[in-house]
Formats: sequence, C-alpha cells, structure tokens
Amino acid sequence: MTDAPANLPAFQAGERRAGRVTRLLASRPFQRWAARFPLTRRIVRREGEALFDLVAGFCHSQVLMAFMALDLPERLMEREETVEALAGRVSVPVDRLKVLMAAAASLGLVRRRRSGVYGLTRRGAALAGVPGLKGMIAHHEVLYRDLADPVAFFRGETATELAGFWPYVFGADGAGDPEVAATYSRLMADSQVLVAEDTLAAIDLSGVTRLMDVGGGTGTFLSHVADTYPQIGLTLFDLPAVAPGARARFAEAGLSDRIDIAAGSFRDDPLPEGADAISLVRVLYDHEDATVRVLLAKVAEALPAGGRLIVSEPMAGSRAGDAYFALYCMAMRTGKARRSAEIAAHMAEAGFTRIRAHRPARPFVTSVVEGVRGS
Repeated sequence: MTDAPANLPAFQAGERRAGRVTRLLASRPFQRWAARFPLTRRIVRREGEALFDLVAGFCHSQVLMAFMALDLPERLMEREETVEALAGRVSVPVDRLKVLMAAAASLGLVRRRRSGVYGLTRRGAALAGVPGLKGMIAHHEVLYRDLADPVAFFRGETATELAGFWPYVFGADGAGDPEVAATYSRLMADSQVLVAEDTLAAIDLSGVTRLMDVGGGTGTFLSHVADTYPQIGLTLFDLPAVAPGARARFAEAGLSDRIDIAAGSFRDDPLPEGADAISLVRVLYDHEDATVRVLLAKVAEALPAGGRLIVSEPMAGSRAGDAYFALYCMAMRTGKARRSAEIAAHMAEAGFTRIRAHRPARPFVTSVVEGVRGS
C-alpha cells in the first residue's frame, strides 16, 4: 500500500487537470485547429511524424535487416553504385531493390546522388564500421520471432527462442558445448568493443594492481584494459567452455603472459582471491535478483577491504534500457534491465560503500556504477 500524498486535495485537482488536458489533446476538433494554428502546427507535425515512426517501426527494422543481410554497407563502402549494378550483385530484382534503397535513404542510411548512384551516409558507414553491429542485427531474427505475438509475450505465454541463444545464463551445464559457446562468445566479444571503450572512459584504474573480470567471455574488456593500463595484472574468470576462446584471443594479441584465466562458474564456485578490483561487464542484467545477490556477495568476499567493484551494462531509465534491453531480458527468460539506483542498492546490501553512478556517454551502449568494499 502506497502512502497518500501530503496534500491530497491539491494532488487530486492536479490529476483532474491532467485528465482534461489529455482529453483535449485527443479530441479531433483540437487536433484540426492545432494543425492549422501557426504557433502549434510545427509541434503537431513533429509529434505526428514521431507517432508514425512508431507505427512503421517494424517495417523500418525489416528494411535494416535486409540492408545488412545483403551486405549493402560493405558493398557501398567499396564504391558507390546504381541500383541496376547493385541488383545483379545481390540477386534482387531492380524494381524491388529500388524500393529497398529508397527506404534506406529515408532512414538516413544512404543518399542518392544526381547521377543515380547510391552512397553511404555517416549513419550507413557506421553500420559497416561499428564492431559487432552486423552480428547483433542478424541475430534479431530470433527476437522478432519471440515478439511476433506481443500480447502473448507480455502475458508470459510465449516459449521464447532467445534463451537458447544464450544458454550460459542458466549455468555451466547449458554452456558446456564448445560449438555453442563459440557462437555466443563471438557475438558477445564483437558487441563489447564499444562497451569496453565507454567503460574505460568513465573510470580510472591507475591505482589498481590486479583487476579480475568476472563473466568476461573471451576477454574483450581485459584486452582493452591491457592496452590502456600496462602496469595492471589481469585475471579472467568465466565458464570452462569459454576458456579456449579466451586463450586464443590473448595469444593472438600477445597477452598470454599478462592475463591469467581462471575457469569456473560464479553460481557454483568461489571467486579467486588476489584482485583489488573486480569488473562485471554486461553480467548482472542477465540474471535475476537472487542470483545477483549471491554474485555480489561472492565479489565482496573475494575483494580486500577498499577493493573496487565496477559494474558496466545497459540500464533502465533510458529508451535503450526500457524499450529494448528490458524486452530482450524478458525474451531470454532471465534477468532484467535495472536502474543505476537498483544496482547501487544491491551493492550496498553486499557491503559496498562510496557507490557512484557515472553519467553515461552513450546510454544505449553502457552505463557504469562502481563502489568500494567496506572494512
């Protein structure tokens, strides 16, 4: 039961006024007037366009999917092309490819020059250049199937497929197949490049002697840390099925002597000691609150007094967190996007103090909360 507002009559009056304004905005006579009135017609047009983007959003996502599946960003990076030349290269009829390219132009991915050739915009070039973006978009076909009946999805009546794409979230048993582990590890590694960059831009690790990255996959984050802080000792802790991929990455980067790999499951095993900082990069939002509490307790136990915990992941409170990652976690059937205050509360419960949420540079990439283990 929630507490009543201190000034209940004023609160109720405010609610009534808000209701009248909402009904006015929804009325057709007011909408027709606002569309003609000079001081409001720009607002009406902007809101109308935003509303239509919501209505057409599924078509937009499918245009993007086709644009990427046909490798059009890579092809147009090589050289600008006419639709007729592209059609032969991608095996799509010219008249249908014209529709796709016009749609891509309307979404700001390409531009058509007077000569008739198409070239990439800055946004389109980013599709070819942002690490992991192509793989992320491609695997959305699984999420789209899970969301095909959105009412059933939100009622919890859908047997979602996405959980099978990330089996590690249910424990070591689900991630034991090396081939399966290689599939999800590759996508995770590619998508974590921007996360690593934004995390390291938000924090300062210059006083750390050893950092352990728990659930770090094949080591994307630690590889970035190694480049930025050559004096820090590094440990990767993740499932045994992930370890071979990490060893291969570190060997290729010449980091085998700098990064230790400890194989285990934070669900079943204690965390290794010896680090004075522990990072959880895109880990907590994969798991329910009960699992998060157990993990944070283990982190606190593994750290010395004054040791640091760094949590970096997309968080609720932004459009990306509330309208994408929250749904994604539901489709995985575990975890949830949390606000920074929720994560801070879990950290405080585990014994962390001086908890600080950094202002995110790009909330759609990641947000960072860190704290210090109390004595």
